[in-house]
Amino acid sequence: MSRFIDRVVLHVSAGKGGNGCASVHREKFKPLGGPDGGNGGRGGDVVLVVDSNVHTLLDFHFHPRAKATNGRQGEGGNREGANGSDLILKVPDGTVVLDKDGRILADLIGTGTRFVAAQGGRGGLGNAALASKARKAPGFALLGEEGVERDLVLELKSVADVGLVGFPSAGKSSLVSVLSAAKPKIADYPFTTLQPNLGVVSSGDTTFTVADVPGLIPGASDGRGLGLDFLRHLERCAVLAHVVDCATLEPGRDPVSDVDALEAELAAYKPALSGDASLGDLADRPRIVILNKADVPDAAELAEMVAPEFEARGWPVFTISAVSREGLRPLTFALAKMVEDYRVAHPPAAPKRQVIRPIAVDETGFSIIADPDTPGGFIVRGTRPERWIRQTAFDNDEAVGYLADRLARLGVEDQLVKMGAEPGCSVTIGDVSFEWEPQTPAGVDLTRTGRGTDARLDQVERIGAAERKHAYRVRRGLEAADPDDK
Repeated sequence: MSRFIDRVVLHVSAGKGGNGCASVHREKFKPLGGPDGGNGGRGGDVVLVVDSNVHTLLDFHFHPRAKATNGRQGEGGNREGANGSDLILKVPDGTVVLDKDGRILADLIGTGTRFVAAQGGRGGLGNAALASKARKAPGFALLGEEGVERDLVLELKSVADVGLVGFPSAGKSSLVSVLSAAKPKIADYPFTTLQPNLGVVSSGDTTFTVADVPGLIPGASDGRGLGLDFLRHLERCAVLAHVVDCATLEPGRDPVSDVDALEAELAAYKPALSGDASLGDLADRPRIVILNKADVPDAAELAEMVAPEFEARGWPVFTISAVSREGLRPLTFALAKMVEDYRVAHPPAAPKRQVIRPIAVDETGFSIIADPDTPGGFIVRGTRPERWIRQTAFDNDEAVGYLADRLARLGVEDQLVKMGAEPGCSVTIGDVSFEWEPQTPAGVDLTRTGRGTDARLDQVERIGAAERKHAYRVRRGLEAADPDDK
């Protein structure tokens, strides 16, 4: 038997962009062929798509991780790497996507609606694309960017026209079974229904759906019973129908008090419902009262007594029996009319024209702040500097020199000087920290050296990492000052 899952946590990982290729064209009788390294391919996206054949989030419950494929690395001969394939995840209609902080990212309604849950990383440029007047044959290429990784919460809110609300064992499942072809579980004990059941009802020219929500009890909005997990399924219902058990033998219960208790729970859940802009406020939804189990003589008399009180509130009242099917035909026509009136008063919004907003790639803004963890250090923040750090292969001096030139042109060097940065101070960009050396002539004409090297990096007279480590261990007494001393 399939399980109904309406809330899952999904970890999505987009594909990594492929690295660019550093290659030089080599062919007989063609000297100085020039750079011909191709760009890396784009990483695949993770995309959520509404599918009418999917009705639960069960697949994501058993497979909570989704990863798109990576882009391929560029190759010589100006051959670009293949793009990673997008991973398409099918979700039910009415799925709401939230981030880990509870902010709504997307409300997926309507078959075919798409949402890019995680964007793939950009591929790195090959050395053919990096060639310039200063660097005619770059000996490096840019690395591909990592794809987006994040945790998403998927919540399913059933898309139904009529929501049946009532205490446990009020007869909601029985009513759905006789109004439609749905066959929910029916038994003579409370909380028989453990998941919402949907049924399709036809009345004349009107076809509408009915949702049987698991029974609510006082305190459901605070987590008692099963109500808190399933109240969200009422948010999209156009009509709310109170199904009242007129034959209950529980002390202290009667149809009026039952409806009042349920109305109090719906009002307590109102803040969550008010965010659903598709149907408006819950208080404005039409109500109808269904007095069930009229086949019991005492129940029929009680229904006759309380009906005027509900009618005084302006709510239509119908006395029925789901067992004998008494009063079902008038109820069906009344529900169809209420749904049709609501559809006329709230026509579906015209589909919005898709607007493509390319992500800007030339943001010039950046900021520099003092590093709170490192005295005299600085942290550089900005879209471009942080992206350049991720694209740089730090084992290639020429790539590091190219990074220095980019930062200098952006104005990072000048800003550090204005903020009083001292030579050798720690500068952190993204996940990389390095010692700032203003003596390195970044942004000037290059001295041509071997591929993969940058002569400017050798002009800096500073203590190397190995020497700093040795000095540190000497101070701690872990090594002798002279390596030859024993």
